[in-house]
Amino acid sequence: MSLLDTAQDKRSGGTKASAKDEDRPVSRIPGFYKMSLSERLALLVDAGVLDEQDAALLCDRNAGLDVEVANQMVENTIGVLELPMGLGLNFLINGRDYLVPMAVEEPSIIAAVSHVAKIARRSGGFEARCEGSTMIGQIQVVGCDDWDKARQAIEEARPELMEVADSLHPKMAERGGGVRGVEVRMLDEGDYQRMLVVHILFDTCDAMGANLINTVAEGVAPMIEEITGGRVFLRILSNLADRRRVRAECRIPIADLEWKSYSGREVAEGIQLASEFAEADPYRAATHNKGIMNGIGAVCVATGNDWRALEAGAHAYCARDGKYRPMATWRAEEDHLVGVLELPMAVGTVGGTIRLHPKVQLAHKILRVDGAAELAEVMGAVGLAQNMGALKALATEGIQRGHMSLHARSVAATAGAGADEIDEVVRRLIEEDDVKVHRAREILEENR
Repeated sequence: MSLLDTAQDKRSGGTKASAKDEDRPVSRIPGFYKMSLSERLALLVDAGVLDEQDAALLCDRNAGLDVEVANQMVENTIGVLELPMGLGLNFLINGRDYLVPMAVEEPSIIAAVSHVAKIARRSGGFEARCEGSTMIGQIQVVGCDDWDKARQAIEEARPELMEVADSLHPKMAERGGGVRGVEVRMLDEGDYQRMLVVHILFDTCDAMGANLINTVAEGVAPMIEEITGGRVFLRILSNLADRRRVRAECRIPIADLEWKSYSGREVAEGIQLASEFAEADPYRAATHNKGIMNGIGAVCVATGNDWRALEAGAHAYCARDGKYRPMATWRAEEDHLVGVLELPMAVGTVGGTIRLHPKVQLAHKILRVDGAAELAEVMGAVGLAQNMGALKALATEGIQRGHMSLHARSVAATAGAGADEIDEVVRRLIEEDDVKVHRAREILEENR
């Protein structure tokens, strides 16, 4: 059954709606991009999204991650690096409004997701479901004298292994998480030595769980050596978190896709052709998927999650059957354009950077998600929106035209344009089709 088939009750197995949903801010904010920074913050304070202290934190150049805290986080610290953080607007996901914090340096990403979310909103927005929160810890066993006997011994010791693994994190079991199973795989193909790989399946609840899984893998390693008579080598989590997937869908009436001189049908068929190109060709699929991760990665960074882990897991999942495939696909079905995305989504709302970075904590306050599953659902919807935004541009006026005005603003700022000068410089750069820093400087000199 499609997730969209049960949209009437809003959740379809995703995050449950609650009474506090009535207090959620509406994500549709017309003209937000035209406001000044101070006007945007004032609006968010008035709406109860932020308080005055939050707004001050966002504007304080000396606030954010303290350099001494940074010094405890990584080696050889010399400072901190800030990224622009904006809001993805118009998102309606599983019947809920979301203001989506996105930290990214590339122009057009936030504009594109907000544009698509606005289109999708008219027909109910996005449906998303996160399935499971189970991570995999891998223990590599080499040098066994009898491989079949070693494998059988692990399978017979499964209850004891699970008990030991659970004892390493007893509080996780109290929260409803903990060990979910033990699996054994034999790797004996190719030009390398034979090995067993033991998978410890562990439910990490609202944590991403990397450190937790590594602790479990290391903790059960001595027992596995004793059971198998072999030698344990690597013991570490897998970033191919295929037991922790998100699936996002949207279903948009083709009539709603009409754009400038293009009919809705032309746009829908163009998006489908672009999708089919990615499905058939790994060279195109790589770029298709990069665009999806533009959106997912920006939310990941803003919420203090590990975007490298997400990237690795997502790309591995796309190649799971031996051919590299797109993360999202689109089809024009009768009167609707239907998009579907499915990916591993190992993210957390507790622990790690989230505890240490005040602006990351603020991003979670704005987003208002209740746990890792809901965060994963938001990220899945953002990735699908980002993909449609890119394909819509490619299928109509091309990616550069829509991107250029935003790029021109970055160029104007780089040239030294003040807030009251940027619009005129951008207009001239685009009019002359010469979006270069040196030309922006010339325009500024002329105007001044």
